[in-house]
Amino acid sequence: MKKLLIAGCILGIVFALQAEPTEAEKKLAKESEEYCKTTATTKATPQMIMKKVMEAAALLEKEGKSAFRKFQGKNSKFIFAGTYMWINDYNGVMLMHPLKPAMNNQNLIGLKDSNGKRFFVDMITKCKENGSGWVDYMWPKPGEKERSLKVSYVHKTKCDGEEIVVGCGVYDMTMEEVRKAVAK
Repeated sequence: MKKLLIAGCILGIVFALQAEPTEAEKKLAKESEEYCKTTATTKATPQMIMKKVMEAAALLEKEGKSAFRKFQGKNSKFIFAGTYMWINDYNGVMLMHPLKPAMNNQNLIGLKDSNGKRFFVDMITKCKENGSGWVDYMWPKPGEKERSLKVSYVHKTKCDGEEIVVGCGVYDMTMEEVRKAVAK
């Protein structure tokens, strides 16, 4: 029993150390967030989101995880119109989040929004069942603490042979408004 307790403590310490982003990762995340805020003068549209997600999916299929750096920092073409891309696996592990590096390598499958919605479950299910689709949930806008409605387009793709989810969302639009815009 004592050995199990010690092993558990060691694993907890290792996990805690892995969760803390490096100074370089924090700096890149801050740069990504600041750049994202400067792009917010253009309003994201659902069509714009879908196009960028498909472009990101093609890049990930071609270059794998080595492409992750292209989703971060100032002048990334995947940070645009006040929004950004993120990548998670089918287990709910965040593979790359440009603004929140502390989420990277964390299993977020149980994460709930302020309404109790387990939105990563919904995103993964949408991709498994349909290949892509829209999911709404509450999430803070870049640089804000208060949560806002976010409607995200998620798409199944492959990255280094593994099926993953690449997503990007629009703020200040309801699911119904997104559906109407996509139908045009």
